[in-house]
Amino acid sequence: MFDPQKFVEEKVSELRETIDGKAIIACSGGVDSTVAAVLVSRAIGDRLLAVFVDTGYMRKGEAEYVREMLESLGVNFKIVDASEEFYSALRGIVDPEEKRKRIGERFIRVFEKEAERWGAEYLVQGTIAPDWIESGGELRDTIKSHHNVGGLPPDMGLKLVEPLRDLYKDEVRKVARYLNVPVAERQPFPGPGLAIRIIGEATPEAAEIVREACFIVEDEIEKAAGRGEMELPWQYFAVLLPLRTVGVHGDVRAYGYTVAVRAVESVDGMTAAYSKIPHTVLERISVRITNTLGSKVNRVVYDITNKPPATIEWE
Repeated sequence: MFDPQKFVEEKVSELRETIDGKAIIACSGGVDSTVAAVLVSRAIGDRLLAVFVDTGYMRKGEAEYVREMLESLGVNFKIVDASEEFYSALRGIVDPEEKRKRIGERFIRVFEKEAERWGAEYLVQGTIAPDWIESGGELRDTIKSHHNVGGLPPDMGLKLVEPLRDLYKDEVRKVARYLNVPVAERQPFPGPGLAIRIIGEATPEAAEIVREACFIVEDEIEKAAGRGEMELPWQYFAVLLPLRTVGVHGDVRAYGYTVAVRAVESVDGMTAAYSKIPHTVLERISVRITNTLGSKVNRVVYDITNKPPATIEWE
């Protein structure tokens, strides 16, 4: 049986021996990167710099949330707004694998700049087992490239440290609880962010739409779970589709985008079953999305596909 205390003690000791200089980590505010940051911080203290990069594809209010959390955990950190760089890198790109690779490379380039300023030699990442398994290599097929695996450029100038590489999501959560990390139960968020919840080109306008839609889905589901109407799913979010359909805005015929709602039950992310969300909750989500986003979105659908055959994220 997995013992989080034993893992933390052994990993912190290993990290102290491995990292003999300054290190830098991308901390998104999710459970994986935050746990990795806390582990390395325990090992080398302020020689670690946790960097939150605002890519333009983050959750609503994420920068302030991460700021408050890292301050409370005593982790040395910096917030960098690189949204324009990421928007530029993804301009005209619609292929999901190309999106992931471009985001991964841009992440590394941003960190190389920050690492140079910081004097870091090591790049810490919150890679977990499903990330490298699904990214393929050796005898494995590539299901999808994870930005912290498939997006690493061959000329990366930093030594890579992945303290959670052999853990699955449920084990990472156990470590988070042991470390009293407040995001222990937070749902997973993809490394490439909202860019892969936009099917097609991830424009700034599309990012704003899906950011608000994701916020509404999260808010309504969490409220419903809090009231006892349903169990809280393992992961739940919205996806923006690249097609417009006929709708009515006021008394005027209009074309609006379609938003798909996705919610699943899982243990480690390797397999998943769609959540049986009550129709009353789905209706509240639909009404709120279409009312909030006005003429931009006029149709909301619910994804009832398991993994396999689908993946949890659409891209």
